[in-house]
Amino acid sequence: MANELTFPLLPCPDIDEIASFYEMLGFSVTYRQTRPNPYVAVRREDLQLHFFGMDDFDPEQSYGTCLVIVQDTGPLYEAFAEGMRAVHGKVLISGIPRMTRPRLRNDRYTGFSVVDPGGNWIRINKAAPEPEAQTKLAKAMENAARQADARGDERQALKILEGALKRADGSEPELQEAQAFRDELVERIKASGPRPGA
Repeated sequence: MANELTFPLLPCPDIDEIASFYEMLGFSVTYRQTRPNPYVAVRREDLQLHFFGMDDFDPEQSYGTCLVIVQDTGPLYEAFAEGMRAVHGKVLISGIPRMTRPRLRNDRYTGFSVVDPGGNWIRINKAAPEPEAQTKLAKAMENAARQADARGDERQALKILEGALKRADGSEPELQEAQAFRDELVERIKASGPRPGA
């Protein structure tokens, strides 16, 4: 068989909220039904996502995710960021919904994630791997990106990055980018509030 199509079906508490969010990112609604079961489908070029509504669904508890492979993450990230800025005046980097910046992770792939109002992680990755990191700071940034942007563990990412920044000698070409990433992680942690039991 060839030319099959696969679309993820992701949960959400409100199909109207999901539709509005994805329209902000440049998608259009291709299908919508409210009865007997809430359902909405969105599309942006070849990228199609489908959502089903669930009463009492908690986005904080969502395990919904899908992987999108693209040739270059930059143009899609910029288009999504432009949509967020037009509606919210900024790129949403903390809470639900949010979007991470494209970063190279320790699996050698560059990617970013969109966490939608349903708590679903739409993971956008570059198709081809990148070359090995050349500095300890670059390696630490990749490990931090894996923790924060792929696993959602901003605190562990911050710990990794702050340790590497303390050891940096200031000559690393990625120093400014690492400092900006650290500042973003601090903001994301503040916005998420204290850890349960902390």
